[in-house]
Amino acid sequence: MTRIGIILGSTRPHRNGEQVAHWVLDLASRRPDAEFELVDLRDHPLPLLDEPFPPSLGRYQNEHTKQWAARIASFDGFVFVTPEYNHSTSAVLKNAIDYLYSEWNNKAVGFVSYGSAGGVRAAEQLRLIAGELQLADVRAQVILPFATEFENRRTFAPDDFAVRSLDAMLGQVIAWSEALAPLRRKRSAAA
Repeated sequence: MTRIGIILGSTRPHRNGEQVAHWVLDLASRRPDAEFELVDLRDHPLPLLDEPFPPSLGRYQNEHTKQWAARIASFDGFVFVTPEYNHSTSAVLKNAIDYLYSEWNNKAVGFVSYGSAGGVRAAEQLRLIAGELQLADVRAQVILPFATEFENRRTFAPDDFAVRSLDAMLGQVIAWSEALAPLRRKRSAAA
């Protein structure tokens, strides 16, 4: 069964992302075509990148990196739930991504973004990063503006369009994750 990790990309106190990530997990878990698991970056307290070698070499020295690598390697695809901070994604999500390389390769990724402008600029920055990591980013995405999807900017209340957008994005992530499986198998056999 295809395994998709839903990565909650905020660790702030009172973060809106927690409501969003649990909504994604709840709706995704109703699907029969994949298994979904929430990956909360609070549970993986990575310091600012502290590995002595570039991640592309795969020569991880620190135990926290090895644990993070094993966690990410266990998935076939991802959904990044990202806030938008200063026209970009969160530093904690970027740092977690930067720790690894091959564990991201030949997998699919979709984006659920939230913020004043729906987090679209954060998702666009993540698309650039995905390309470098050989992550196939899917076209469909979920955009959650504070003005329409949150009551008083705090209580998440997604509309029907958000639900349909999520379903479309999940379908694409699953399809692309399955389509990329031969590349992952080929790479594993060569290693």
